Amino acid sequence: MKELALYIHIPFCISKCYYCDFNSFSNKKLLIPDYIYYLINEIKLYKDKLEDYTIKTIFFGGGTPSSIEAIYIGKVLETIHENLNVDNLEEISIEVNPKTIDGEKVKIYKEMGINRISIGCQSLRDDILTKIGRVHNSKDFYETYNLLRKYDFSNINVDLMFGLPGQTRDDLFFTLEEVVNLGVEHISFYSLIIEEGTKYYDWYKDGEIILPDEEEERNMYHDGVKYLKSKCYEHYEISNLAKKGYACKHNLFYWTLKPYIGVGLGSHSNIWGKRYWNHESFREYFESLSTNKLPISGEETIDREMEIAEYLILGLRLVQGIDKKDFLNRFKVSIDGIYGEVFDKHKENGLIYIDDKSIRLTEKGLDLCNLVFVDLLP
Repeated sequence: MKELALYIHIPFCISKCYYCDFNSFSNKKLLIPDYIYYLINEIKLYKDKLEDYTIKTIFFGGGTPSSIEAIYIGKVLETIHENLNVDNLEEISIEVNPKTIDGEKVKIYKEMGINRISIGCQSLRDDILTKIGRVHNSKDFYETYNLLRKYDFSNINVDLMFGLPGQTRDDLFFTLEEVVNLGVEHISFYSLIIEEGTKYYDWYKDGEIILPDEEEERNMYHDGVKYLKSKCYEHYEISNLAKKGYACKHNLFYWTLKPYIGVGLGSHSNIWGKRYWNHESFREYFESLSTNKLPISGEETIDREMEIAEYLILGLRLVQGIDKKDFLNRFKVSIDGIYGEVFDKHKENGLIYIDDKSIRLTEKGLDLCNLVFVDLLP
């Protein structure tokens, strides 16, 4: 059977972080029961459509999945087990905010078979957490981490951010050292991006927040990665590092352009030669499912040219890069025959390393990857 990744969107939060542009809401708590009801119905509609697929990974993202009662997560997982093939299921991840976790939830997650927890930490400096609009503090994080270990969770990711307003290199390294000393298995290491529609976008435009300059931000990234590598974390994707054997299996589906289905408000799917996305409003999402129709808002066909471009762009995010033999087996054509001139150009510019087996970004290329990616688009 063909393998598939399943993403489940839980769009509820206690409070919206100042930098967040995700499809999430902090004032819709009363809609949770209805949302789970329709989410379950959406999953059931895929039963016949996915009869040739086996679910390899499940990821609960948001929003803040841990902000809703664990019983709702359980109902969703029960529906998946009853309607989809999970014989080869290896990884079930859930994102949690330290302010929304307690012993009862953690116990239930464990009993449900969830085996990977992603903690939204961002920083262990309380003043920075306040500046970015997080509802938790560092004490909440440590308590959550210890609680997860108490219930024998052995695959924990911690999300960390750099380039934040008022953040210094010392602030960043205090957090990195603390997280490393705890022994977490995986670290997602992201730079702040100012997105339109967020509070930060307005404040930055009005000069109300000051960010580290570009050189300082890049130094934070490179010094942070260098430090984590020295502590036996493998840098396997631009923004992700893991101990051996703990790379995120779900995200690898995205980066290697394997099929995935997204269920829930505003979620995206990539399967059957097309990419499609769900309605972003509760009203449209509920109305569509109430008539037993998938809540699809739009779609586009992925032709061969676009599939190749996406395969390369996503694959180059991986530090190991693109395997030439894998490319040939998938597309029945030599990668050099299509993009030889593009790769030669960026090799001369020091952005790409090429040998007989693979093509990958250099350290400089990781910083300037968009210059490479734009040349790969059809």
